[in-house]
Amino acid sequence: MEKPHWTKQSVSGCKMFCTNSVNSHKKAFTLIEVMVAVMIISVVIMALLQINANNTHIFSQVKNQETSVQYLSLLVGTKYGFENEKISLEELVSDFDLDDDLRRKLKYIQIHTLYQVLQSIDTSMFDKSDKTQENADTNKQNASGTIYEIGRTILKSEHSSSSLLRLRTR
Repeated sequence: MEKPHWTKQSVSGCKMFCTNSVNSHKKAFTLIEVMVAVMIISVVIMALLQINANNTHIFSQVKNQETSVQYLSLLVGTKYGFENEKISLEELVSDFDLDDDLRRKLKYIQIHTLYQVLQSIDTSMFDKSDKTQENADTNKQNASGTIYEIGRTILKSEHSSSSLLRLRTR
């Protein structure tokens, strides 16, 4: 940078000192630079708002899924869930000791249960006795083997759905 030169000037009897410099104007941001900075800041703010909206949506989905899993846990150990039916949650919790306000709230929540048989296993076919074909046919009719049924119960509520694998004996 160039050093300023001090010169003595006289204007109507007053002496003044001023600088003679090639670069005597103040440094400042131009309008273009300010506009670019504002645009960059607005893009960053919009990206942050989008991230916030995505997180809110994901947390809402997680909350709905958690609620659905809690409803599904009510099916464990009950007679419900082995048929395709529409029931209220109040029926599922009829054996539980709950607050009256909670019972009223559950009364209006309808769920739809769907049951799908995935596989049936008949244990009578694992009988290891060596018998003739005639004896085997009569043995099948009198077999006291247990039948295991593996199935899937799907619980659908208005916001989400969940499934549960179940094993039942017949």
